[in-house]
Amino acid sequence: MKKIILSLLAVILFFYSCKTTQEVSQPQPQETPEPEEVIEQIPEEIEAPETPQKDEVKWDPKTPRNIEEFRAAWVATVANINWPSKSGLSTSEQQREALELLDFLEAHNFNAVIFQVRPQADALYDSEIEPWSYFLTGKQGKAPEPYYDPLKFWVNAAHKRGLELHVWLNPYRAHHTTGKEISEKSVIKTNPDLVVELANGMWWMDPAQKGTQDRSSEVVMDIVKRYDIDGIHFDDYFYPYDSYNNGKDFPDDLSWRAYQAAGGELSRGDWRRESVNVFIKRVYEEIKAEKPHVKFGLSPFGIWRPGYPESVQGYDQYDKLYADAKLWLNEGWIDYYTPQLYWKISQLGQSFPELLGWWESENTKQRHLWPGMNVGGEGDQMHITEVINQIMITRGMLPESKGAVHWSIGPLVKNKELAKAIKEGPYKKKTLVPPSPWLDNTPPEIPNVTANENRDKIEITWGVEDESDIKQWVLYFKYETGNWDYKILNAEKRSQDLQKEVGDKKRKLQKIGVTAVDRTGNQSEFIDLEIN
Repeated sequence: MKKIILSLLAVILFFYSCKTTQEVSQPQPQETPEPEEVIEQIPEEIEAPETPQKDEVKWDPKTPRNIEEFRAAWVATVANINWPSKSGLSTSEQQREALELLDFLEAHNFNAVIFQVRPQADALYDSEIEPWSYFLTGKQGKAPEPYYDPLKFWVNAAHKRGLELHVWLNPYRAHHTTGKEISEKSVIKTNPDLVVELANGMWWMDPAQKGTQDRSSEVVMDIVKRYDIDGIHFDDYFYPYDSYNNGKDFPDDLSWRAYQAAGGELSRGDWRRESVNVFIKRVYEEIKAEKPHVKFGLSPFGIWRPGYPESVQGYDQYDKLYADAKLWLNEGWIDYYTPQLYWKISQLGQSFPELLGWWESENTKQRHLWPGMNVGGEGDQMHITEVINQIMITRGMLPESKGAVHWSIGPLVKNKELAKAIKEGPYKKKTLVPPSPWLDNTPPEIPNVTANENRDKIEITWGVEDESDIKQWVLYFKYETGNWDYKILNAEKRSQDLQKEVGDKKRKLQKIGVTAVDRTGNQSEFIDLEIN
């Protein structure tokens, strides 16, 4: 541990020896509450299975085997933050904007998109449970005209571009302040017993109500069953930030009194946390029972509690959002964790690498830890350097499963210099999504590969007997006096041409190999094929 800390300090000093330490606040899509004093409470922990070790595969030491890194961006639909640019656009305009965002991610070597489809107990997809979203059509309950299913469109377009599509849902928010009128189809009207109104105009589903948990679970599983998605994703909105209710307590007196009348003995805070804990564990288990390859990811507020680690100050999600985010990570009730570490590397009290190191120390089940990074900002060179350095520090601290999720796609698209620096720097080449060995630890079979000369090119073809679970292929190749290189190709590809010779010195193609990659990221071995 000491070596890790010393190495980390050396990295920070190197990058920031000439910079001035500045304090900034946590960027949030909504208001950021002020920190308050809290009393520590520790819920009972439940045992969960350990992550198995990945099978050992022998590789040529020069082969670029370590080509795995999760690279994602959030696409927010609430308040039309990212997509669509405004409510009520035509179907063709919505689709054009969606493809522009997905084309951007593909061109800049991302491999995943986290797409919000339930911003306020509504749907940006065809649902029989909840109404069409106001943010899509400008009227809650109104379908797109001409009709199409936006989620199906996003899934197909993302996969065509080699991107995973993770569906982002808000499990409890019933109405946002920008959501305009509350329609007769809203949960506020159909199930008034499940919701409460907050001082700022939002409505919230009561997390302790069984009806809330059942409805949100039903929504999740409806999507998992009907769409070819790669992940389900929740963000940091569990119990609402207290600022949404002018600092007053969450108005759940009815459900709290019912709990007490039934003989409940937990404190009010523990009772609220337990309600969220039960729901998180339930969602994870239900997803795995239906489609084990669908990942479940959570993006909690970046600080668990002030003082963890010791120098950290800030908002206490455990006591204010009733989110015991440390417990969920400790128990392995998720496949990837994305704490919102929206502070700078040198931020006193909320240092990006210091918090990341603490979350990693709590990752006892060795799940994926892919931090949320803020890419919004001034857009100057100092900001660009900060973003690049955070990516590089994350790689150094989490070498076994590298990755990051960027908040949000908007600044990436807008700030062309930042996008260029990321693509020409850390995201220069495409990568695979890291495997999840606790879901599946069996690599696909080795593909059969043939190579045929066609004038100045070598035509390479491949395949395996059972391609039902194949997500991608990796074509490895090596030219004379050079190192191994690679191309990542989509599942439908079965052939690829390579130049027979490259460069001024006419270096000949020497070796090739092809691996198969399955839905959970397992990569097969490959057999070297000598090119004469």
